[in-house]
Amino acid sequence: MLPAQKAAPAAIVIETTGSEGELRRQLRAKNGVAELSSSTSGIRFSQAPTGSFGFIAPQSLGMALVTQSPDLIMERVQPAANAYEIHKLAGGSGMVVGFVGPDLMPQLTPSQRPKNVRIALYSNPSDKAPHIVAVPLVKLVADRMPVRLDHKNPDSAVMLDMDLQGSANRKPSQGPQ
Repeated sequence: MLPAQKAAPAAIVIETTGSEGELRRQLRAKNGVAELSSSTSGIRFSQAPTGSFGFIAPQSLGMALVTQSPDLIMERVQPAANAYEIHKLAGGSGMVVGFVGPDLMPQLTPSQRPKNVRIALYSNPSDKAPHIVAVPLVKLVADRMPVRLDHKNPDSAVMLDMDLQGSANRKPSQGPQ
């Protein structure tokens, strides 16, 4: 489990659109993260160095969020074309990187966010979701697994439908611990 945090970081939004590579570079620079070294690939989030980023397969991320077990395994290289990027900030907080539609942009800023907001976080940019964001891992609650957008293509973008909570800590899981 992740250590309890006093305050989770705010969602980070890059207002511009552009190529996926350029948007990811801008967000990494804003979050102050660098690629995991080859010796740290396949490492648990809790063991990963602060100020680093890695990737996680959509099913693994979905399972971690649904079961409320966020100590996920970060890979240095994308395990699939539709993998989500994970940032471990200098303070140890985790951020999930994805793409959202323009309608969600204002709701992601803390000053305008209602207590909870339902978000559709896409693994890759599209016409529907051109804006890159990083949302705090501890504020995410999912009740279903990611959905592949093109069922015939295993590498197609996926969408994770979940809640972004206004409070810093997750609600305890209702199931057995």
